[in-house]
Amino acid sequence: ADLSHRLRTPITALRLDVDLVADDAERERLAAHVDDLVGAAYLPTDGQANPSDITQSLARGARRAGVQIFEDTPVTRVIVDNGAVAATIAIMDGRFMVGTTAADLERLAQTGGKAAKASRRDVAALLASAQVAGTTVATTMMAAEAAGIRMFATGGIGGVHRGAETTFDISADLEELGRTRVAVVCAGAKSILDIPKTLEVLESKGVPVLGFGTDDFPAFWARKSGGKVDHRVDDAAAAAKIIALQLELGLGGVLVANPIPESAALDAAEIETRIAAAIADADAAGVGRKELTPFLLKRIFELTAGKSLVANIALVENNARVAAQIAVALAK
Repeated sequence: ADLSHRLRTPITALRLDVDLVADDAERERLAAHVDDLVGAAYLPTDGQANPSDITQSLARGARRAGVQIFEDTPVTRVIVDNGAVAATIAIMDGRFMVGTTAADLERLAQTGGKAAKASRRDVAALLASAQVAGTTVATTMMAAEAAGIRMFATGGIGGVHRGAETTFDISADLEELGRTRVAVVCAGAKSILDIPKTLEVLESKGVPVLGFGTDDFPAFWARKSGGKVDHRVDDAAAAAKIIALQLELGLGGVLVANPIPESAALDAAEIETRIAAAIADADAAGVGRKELTPFLLKRIFELTAGKSLVANIALVENNARVAAQIAVALAK
C-alpha cells in the first residue's frame, strides 16, 4: 500500500490518469519482461499531447529554420473591409457548413492532416460518416451555388497535372467550373500543373477566363505563366457585368485570374526548378491521385524554405479583396 501511494501521489498531483500495475492482467499491458517487477504505474494518456502545444513547438522549430509565420491572417477582415460578407465553407458533422464560426475553424485546424479532402466524388460518403473535411474548389462551388453565393475566392484552382497524357490526372475543378454557376477568383492555376493544357480544358468546357488587370494568365506564385486570358477586366464593375450575364444565361462558372502582388511574387525560373524537384520526389515515392497536390505543395514549402507559404498568404488575401469588390458590384 505504501509503494502504491508513493507511485500514485506525484502522478495524480500532475492531474494525470494513472493505473497501478498490480495483477497479472495489468502486467500483460506492459511490453517488457516483468517477472521481477515490484511495482509500476501505467498512464493511459502517455504519449499524447495537447494539439496547441504541438503546434507551438513546431512553430518554434520552423522559426529557428528561418520560416516566417503569420498569425491572425486577416483574410476574413479583408472581405468585410471591402463591403462583403465572408462565409468560409467546410464539411462538418454530416452537413455542409456555409459560414463557419471561429470555433469551427479552430476545430478544422486542430484536426489538421486527419481532416479529409472533399472533392465532388467524396461528398456523400463524408456527409454519411460525419467526418471533418476541407473542401476543394469543385466542392466549394457546389456548396456556394446551393447557398445562393455567386462569388468565391481561393488560392489557385486545380487543373491538368503534368504527365496527364499518361496518368489522365485532371482536377474535378475544371468540370465544376464548366457547369456550376459560381465565379471563382484565383491566382491562376497552381504552378505545379500543366498550365497550357489546363487552359485548353477550360476552353473546351466553355469557361471564360477573365484577367483582372492583366492580359497574362498567372501561375500562382508567379505573375505570368506564358498563357493568355480570354478577356481583360480592369475593375470590379467590369468583371461583375460579365459574371452576372454568364450566370443569368446559365452558361456555368467564370474564372477570374488575379495575379499575385508583385511584391510577393516568386521568381518564375526559381520556382520552376523547385517544382521539378518536388515532382521527381513524388514520382520516387509513388505518390499520385488526390495525395499528389498536398505532397507537392508541402515539398515545395520545404524546398523554398517557407517562401512559398509567404506567397500563398499574400495571394489569398489579394484574391479575397478582389472577390469582395466584385461581390459588392454584383449586388448593386
